[in-house]
Amino acid sequence: MDYITELSVIAKEHGGIIETKVAAQRGVSKAMLHKLCKADRIHRIARGQYILPDDLEDELLSISRRSKQIVFSHETALFLHGISDRTPFEHTLTAPSGCTLSASIKAECKVYYIKPELFELGKTERPTPAGNLVPCYDLERTICDCVRSRNRLGTETFLAALKAYAAAPKKDLNRLNDYATRMRVAQVLRRYLEVLL
Repeated sequence: MDYITELSVIAKEHGGIIETKVAAQRGVSKAMLHKLCKADRIHRIARGQYILPDDLEDELLSISRRSKQIVFSHETALFLHGISDRTPFEHTLTAPSGCTLSASIKAECKVYYIKPELFELGKTERPTPAGNLVPCYDLERTICDCVRSRNRLGTETFLAALKAYAAAPKKDLNRLNDYATRMRVAQVLRRYLEVLL
C-alpha cells in the first residue's frame, strides 16, 4: 500500500486535514502515521490531525473538527462574514454551558459559554479563507453576541461591528430583533442602533 497516495486522497476529501480515525478506516494505522511523521512525510498539527508537508493548515477547519459542540462566534464570526478585515489574533467560539472542551481548544481560542437552549440559535456555516465550511453564527446572532459581550470585546471592535452591520445591504432587522429579544439584549441593541440607522 502506498500510504502517502492514500493520505493525499484523504487530505483532498477532508479540506487538507488527515484525521487519525479517517486514516484508520482506510487502512493507515496510528503507528504508520507516527512513522510517517517522524520521517517528515506528514506533519502533526494537533492531536489526531495531520497535514501533508506541502499543504497549508486551515486553522479554523482544524479547530472545528476537534468538537461538535463549538460554533465560531464574536470576532471570528465577524471575520468570516467579512465585517472585520483583520484575522483575529485569537479565534473566538461559543459552546453550550456545561460542555467540556479539549485543552487544545482552550489553549488556542477564547471560549464563550451560553445556555444550551440558545446554542443552536442562528447557527449556520461559512467558508474559511481556504474555502472549507465551518460552523459559524449568522450575522444577526453575531451582532447579538457582540452586544452581550461588549465589555470583553472592547469598544472599538463592538462599535465597528455595529456600524458595518448598519451599513450591510443584506441585514435582517426582524431576525436581529427576534434574536435580541431571546438573548435579552433588545433594549441595549436598540439604543446603539437608533444612533446608527
